[in-house]
Amino acid sequence: MTDVETSILRAWAENGDADAADQLIESAAEHGDLATLERLAMQGNATAADQLIESAAEHGDLATLERLAMQGNATAAEVLDERSSE
Repeated sequence: MTDVETSILRAWAENGDADAADQLIESAAEHGDLATLERLAMQGNATAADQLIESAAEHGDLATLERLAMQGNATAAEVLDERSSE
């Protein structure tokens, strides 16, 4: 996906287009773009939050997981608990 296509999807997603948001989430996950996932998650997109947690866990990004857990995300807290018991 080109930068222009990503920009268009981002604009559509910000205007409430759920399909564009889903495509943006998929692209961000494929490219390890945690910043985009986090931005969408902070806007209330549950799918982005789930994907952010999965991607952060895969990349060993404990800071992101801890931040999400501190913000009340139960799934992030569970992932941190699982990692600490390994």
